Amino acid sequence: MLFKFKSQVTSDLIMLEDDARRLLKIMLGDDPAKGIILVQDLPAAIAKLESAVAQDEAARLQRSQEAQKPGSGYLSDPAKDLTEGMVDPVRLAQRASPMVKLLKHCVADPSDLVWGV
Repeated sequence: MLFKFKSQVTSDLIMLEDDARRLLKIMLGDDPAKGIILVQDLPAAIAKLESAVAQDEAARLQRSQEAQKPGSGYLSDPAKDLTEGMVDPVRLAQRASPMVKLLKHCVADPSDLVWGV
């Protein structure tokens, strides 16, 4: 299923369901299939997304540093690496970037953001 995010000041942003729900959960705390973020709530949504991206990047860096330590166990057992040490190959920053840009345009030229399935 696809989510379509719309505003009056930008083109539509279409995302796969899992990615859209993840971003909505970060911004709103829930993930409704249809909804609206009012102009006055957009800065808070941007801040939450940017904070989550920073936390994700810090966690990735930490996991990478731990994997580089000798005797860490990473890369010694491929089956273990697949279940424990692996992270999503697509960073949250990559998923959130189009949404952050859309939200910033909505703040700059005041417009609500609406979405539906």
